[in-house]
Amino acid sequence: MDANQALTELLAGRLEPGVYQWRTPPVPGAVGDTSWTERAEEAGLRAFHLDGRRARDKDAFLRLCADVFELPAGAADGWDELRESLADLSWTPAKSGYLVRYESWAELADADQRSFRAVLDVFAAAVKAWRDTSTPMTVLMSSVGVEVAGVPRLA
Repeated sequence: MDANQALTELLAGRLEPGVYQWRTPPVPGAVGDTSWTERAEEAGLRAFHLDGRRARDKDAFLRLCADVFELPAGAADGWDELRESLADLSWTPAKSGYLVRYESWAELADADQRSFRAVLDVFAAAVKAWRDTSTPMTVLMSSVGVEVAGVPRLA
């Protein structure tokens, strides 16, 4: 299935929430002229876009998350704090779920493998925390030609 079809299935609730990688990012235009964030928000999801091009270490990634998720002060001081914050998100409620798109994750994976594995653990814990609620979370890791062992592909 291509990226737009997978996004359509996800937004319709026909795919299990989880952490997935995309061989290509969702492309606007294949299903109308709206962006993935607009499509997510139309479906009642709160969309977050993590652009990892400058997040090449733990501190940079935590700062990125603090900004993108609009975390309260101290909520991204470390992996444990970030994990707890992503399992809460009470300051940014969603109608029917959360969708996180992590783009350029290979920057962190190449520069700091240990931190990248911690990120995967944090996202997996957040998805698990939200799984059985009315607002599940899904994380999409956009990539072209790069894959992460153990992370299932949608497109």
